[in-house]
This record gives sequence, structure tokens and C-alpha cells, in this order.
Amino acid sequence: QVQLVESGGGLVQAGGSLRLSCAASGRTVGTYAMGWVRQAPGKEREFVATISWIASRTYYANSVKGRFTISRDNAKNTVYLQMNSLKPEDTAVYYCAAARTSLVPTSKGEYDYWGQGTQVTVSS
Repeated sequence: QVQLVESGGGLVQAGGSLRLSCAASGRTVGTYAMGWVRQAPGKEREFVATISWIASRTYYANSVKGRFTISRDNAKNTVYLQMNSLKPEDTAVYYCAAARTSLVPTSKGEYDYWGQGTQVTVSS
């Protein structure tokens, strides 16, 4: 089992930045793909970004490409999401997720473990 705990969410003005962290426990996630998925009020969860464990390949949703950066520190069993140039439409609960795959999972159905989520609110 893998437990994931997100932190770093909060309220920020449009154009600002936040850095989300996801700490994993229970098992090392060094051989898991890690991702971020978000859910805005009244909407389904949508893929945001993912990073593989092989060569740390990354992939982003078009809506965040160029503004968000995902990274991982396997020694700390932690994955990060740096969010810059935030927009009101980025407001959502952000979930960290882990997938037992060497590929780059880009849909929420490919993830095996989930955190509880952290709220990000961007004011205009």
C-alpha cells in the first residue's frame, strides 16, 4: 500500500505561484509513475501532469503546459508541482496519484493510489 499526502495548497491571486508537494509513505514510489489530477467544483477530475520513474519523463495537459512543472525527489519519496502564472480556472482540489507502471499515465483511470487532495483557489 502507498499513502499519499498533499500539501501546499491555498489562496493566491491570478498571476501568482504555488508549489504543491506530495509525500509518499508505506512503500517507496521510486518505481511508480506519479501524477497530479484536479477537480473543479461541479466538474470531473482531469489530468494535470505526470512524471515517469524511468528517466523522469513528463507530460502535461495542454491547459497547464508552460506554466506548471512536475518534478520528483525519489530520495525523499516526494513529488512536486510548481504552478506559475495561475489563473482563476486553475481553482480546484489537486490530487496526487501513483501508478504502478513504467509508462507515462495520462488519464485518471491509470492510477492506483490517491491522496486526499489539497485546495487551490485562484482569485481574479
